Amino acid sequence: MIPGPFVYHRPSSVDEAIKILSDIGDDARPLAGGHSLIPMMKLRMATPEHLVDLGGLTVLKDIKEDRNSIVIGAMVTQAELQFSDLLSSKLPILKETSHMIADPQIRYMGTIGGNVANGDPGNDMPAVMKCLDATYVLKGKAGERQVKAREFYNGAYDTALQTGEILTAVRIPTPPAGHGYAYEKLKRKIGDYATAAAAVMLTMTGGKVASCAITLTNVADTALFAKDASALVVGTACDDATIKKAAAAAKAITEPAGDGRGPPEYRAEMAAIMVVRALVSARSRAKGA
Repeated sequence: MIPGPFVYHRPSSVDEAIKILSDIGDDARPLAGGHSLIPMMKLRMATPEHLVDLGGLTVLKDIKEDRNSIVIGAMVTQAELQFSDLLSSKLPILKETSHMIADPQIRYMGTIGGNVANGDPGNDMPAVMKCLDATYVLKGKAGERQVKAREFYNGAYDTALQTGEILTAVRIPTPPAGHGYAYEKLKRKIGDYATAAAAVMLTMTGGKVASCAITLTNVADTALFAKDASALVVGTACDDATIKKAAAAAKAITEPAGDGRGPPEYRAEMAAIMVVRALVSARSRAKGA
């Protein structure tokens, strides 16, 4: 289908983009890579009267280390995440995850800001950001504020973003050297959303898990932080029995819909299996202290 008519804006600064979005209000939508919004417009699931293209905002293209955090500009593409030496060294889970998103053509255009800010439960990065305890930097007419990824999502396409605000950056605490990580994703074919997926990050000290975070993709109306499942792993050697218990606890919080990827029962079971795989992989990568 063809999208409905709209007015196109191409701001040259973040402040100009915010002014346009604030002045127009709910009839305007920011456009990042466009791989979520444009398909929705073609299906008439979204009918904005104004599109504010953020593609010219090169100031939002940085990847840098700032004290104890990694800061990623909202307009950094998935491909740029894959090719960043800094991320490969400090946050390899982002390289692993971005490689699983769609296909190369989309990864060269799709941005991290668009992936996390849209609130699509099928997107991969929201769960990873919850796993990494990331913070989103939001900027609007009233100034700048920061919101934890674990508090940003209210439901499908419903986020903490206010009218006129844009997400400008993602701040991620730099994990300790030797941490274990994994993103395991089950999908029907290349380019598809996950049937179910799980992200894990853990650290080990003296042969025991010192910290653990487990999150899930596309098995509820938003990405899930499996808090109880994560807590079950801490203090253990992440043995097979513990992993089985954690997977069951993670499965218990899922509420998947039935669709072409399978009925709810199947997708919930696949979520548990992805948790097992992610924990096993993260355990094997963790060097400990």
